[in-house]
Amino acid sequence: MSATNPARPGRQKNRNRIKTPASFLAFNYLGKLLVGLVALTCLLPFIMLVSASFTNETYIATHGFDLWPGELSTKAYETLFKNPSDIFRAYGVTLVVTGAGTLAGLMLISMTAYVLSRKDLKYRNRIAFFFYFTTLFNGGLISTYIFLVRYLGLKNNLLALILPLLFNVFYLLIMRSFMASIPASIIESAKIDGAGEMRVYVQLVLPLAKPGLATIGLFIALDYWNDWYNAMLYISKQALYPLQYLLYNMISSAQALARIASQTQVAVAQLPSQSLRMAMAVVAMGPILLVYPFVQKYFVKGITIGAVKG
Repeated sequence: MSATNPARPGRQKNRNRIKTPASFLAFNYLGKLLVGLVALTCLLPFIMLVSASFTNETYIATHGFDLWPGELSTKAYETLFKNPSDIFRAYGVTLVVTGAGTLAGLMLISMTAYVLSRKDLKYRNRIAFFFYFTTLFNGGLISTYIFLVRYLGLKNNLLALILPLLFNVFYLLIMRSFMASIPASIIESAKIDGAGEMRVYVQLVLPLAKPGLATIGLFIALDYWNDWYNAMLYISKQALYPLQYLLYNMISSAQALARIASQTQVAVAQLPSQSLRMAMAVVAMGPILLVYPFVQKYFVKGITIGAVKG
């Protein structure tokens, strides 16, 4: 008996093994093929962008954009990095502003969303209305500029790049809806065990809200990374230029030289125009492409959260 018992589970497992139908396998492979083609289609614009940044300006003017450089040229990158210290300094400013603004914005938005998601908060709807009201009406550009420059003294200050984008009510509404989906029984059980509001928020709510925090954090980081308008309003020192505003000035300078050459017939140094724009886009999007893979898993978790109920 002892010699035959170990073999029985294996034979039973082989009998119970279900053979996968061929139609299911075909559908599975066909779905993967279609998803791969869609992903490749989404990747083609990026490939064309990189290819155009390494293409001769004359070739682009005569033949247009291709997936592979027709005439290889690094003129755009040579022009862009003619003064590499300016680019690296602008990168540093943008990284500081993006990092500090994203962390501070996430803290404020998550704390406010947690408070507004609590059903036992008195006058919760009235308080939420004040936030929603700001999405319909605002003070306008002139009053905002006077307040930041005259009263807060933030001219040529990095805080002028952080404060205007620090709190987004649309992100608050998304985060509040996400935190409202957290079971109230978890918070109640922590309260019974003697946990305070701050401990519940830090040790329970934030870990459960990681998918929402990652999503909103990426949105906030993109807002800071792509912002150049606030720098145009509040920054006049070149040492404090963020990356996007520095690239904007370089494009404006190239276009101004091209207009001067066409209107006055004065020979000026020929600068790449289209390829320079593509090279700037490649340089500007690099760090965001590196950050996204680390946030992607939280996007997937955010889609599936709530699908399994215990």
